[in-house]
Amino acid sequence: MAASCDLLDVDPPELQFPFVLGKQISCPLRLTNSTKSTVAFKVKTTSPRKYCVRPNNGVVPPRSDCTVVVTMQAPTVVPPDLQCKDKFLVQSVVVSDGLSAKDITSQVFMKEGGNAVEEVKLKVTYVMPPEPASEIAEEHGGSERILVPMQRNVDSVRNTSELSSGSVSLRSAEVGTLSLLNIFDTGFFIAKISKETNS
Repeated sequence: MAASCDLLDVDPPELQFPFVLGKQISCPLRLTNSTKSTVAFKVKTTSPRKYCVRPNNGVVPPRSDCTVVVTMQAPTVVPPDLQCKDKFLVQSVVVSDGLSAKDITSQVFMKEGGNAVEEVKLKVTYVMPPEPASEIAEEHGGSERILVPMQRNVDSVRNTSELSSGSVSLRSAEVGTLSLLNIFDTGFFIAKISKETNS
């Protein structure tokens, strides 16, 4: 659901950045003009050194939209409880048809000049990044746990493939149960073959 004013719909209504140390993250912001007038916009933030906004101002023609990309600089420290107090402000005002982004100046958004400036405030929140598919845990037999690090592409490994290290060779068997214990970053499989015995 977008945050709205009389001139522009702003989506999303809250800027969410997956928090990853040392990684630059971008969040798109869509501005939709549903009116019959040309609308100029300007995006401000309480932390201008922390974010890069492109474009930070411009013009949205009638019945059209514009995408603004907000990029958060790579964080170097983890804030307490991943709390963020940063805020953004999207200002909008009706302008004459035919104006372009280069014609938009700060005076256009000055309320003191009698301009009917609309504003939409946006909060910034940090979210945990999606869990990487690095480990898959399963229970076998109620007591045996299998961890499968997925850091390597193992799609090309087939059941008939043979893996060897020194004098150790492991081949999947047609008879018996092959329990995968671990896949290490070195690319080698450690497997345990439980042989069935006749009762």
